[in-house]
Amino acid sequence: MQTLETIEAVRKQVNLWRQAGETIGLVPTMGALHAGHQSLIERAAEENDHVIVSIFVNPTQFAPNEDLTSYPRKLEEDQALCAKAGVEVIFHPEPQEMYPSGFDTFVEVHGTTEVLEGASRPTHFRGVTTIVLKLLQIAQPDRVYFGQKDAQQVAVIQQMVRDLNVPVEIIACPIIREADGLAKSSRNVYLNPAERKAALVLSRALNLARQRLNAGTREPKELIQLIIEEISKESLARIDYVEIVDQKTLQKVETINAAILVPIAIYIGNTRLIDNFYWEAK
Repeated sequence: MQTLETIEAVRKQVNLWRQAGETIGLVPTMGALHAGHQSLIERAAEENDHVIVSIFVNPTQFAPNEDLTSYPRKLEEDQALCAKAGVEVIFHPEPQEMYPSGFDTFVEVHGTTEVLEGASRPTHFRGVTTIVLKLLQIAQPDRVYFGQKDAQQVAVIQQMVRDLNVPVEIIACPIIREADGLAKSSRNVYLNPAERKAALVLSRALNLARQRLNAGTREPKELIQLIIEEISKESLARIDYVEIVDQKTLQKVETINAAILVPIAIYIGNTRLIDNFYWEAK
């Protein structure tokens, strides 16, 4: 396994694989890898001849008041996980490699970005789409892998790839959870023991909503109120948003008669966590 720090070095390796007619899977990450990332990497290894993992804490997707400087960075641990999971190249550039002096071009996707995370973090997706398109240009993968925990990100990238005719397949992989239900996240390390216990309210509230859907409820307002009431029982939790939206457009639905996404964002203490589930009638 190689850890490469320059675009030129990655492109040189990619060109060799391309000349041999071999396929490439890309897993974009910001590092601090966990079992969720590992599941993406392992699937990429199963479905492609070669796997590239990018490890880059992307500054353009953080607002000034967010956790760019404190975001966990664990390169040696990440390298060990990647080596075991079948990665051949880690792309680990410095910020100036991706955003050199004079850089002033950004990708903006509209429609799917103004809601949910985009409403709470207005500059976030411009940074996400810009870095993902750059990574796709550099790695030229056949397939790129994302986790469904970041469901809005998946929808935004799918729209970008479709609108800009990028020749890559987007693979969305299931959320990986702890044994007690908490979705795996690099930000879970911020939680103290009391907050870690309190964070279980995310999956607990979503499970209640899923059960009510399966029992026949089709009114979004009723389900949203159910989630809010459950979260409100946890004193350390503060709601950012609770929504029920169309899976593809991410727009609110008045009645549930098609495939939906139920996303939530909650602060546990000072840590912002997201979770969700997809649902459609059987």
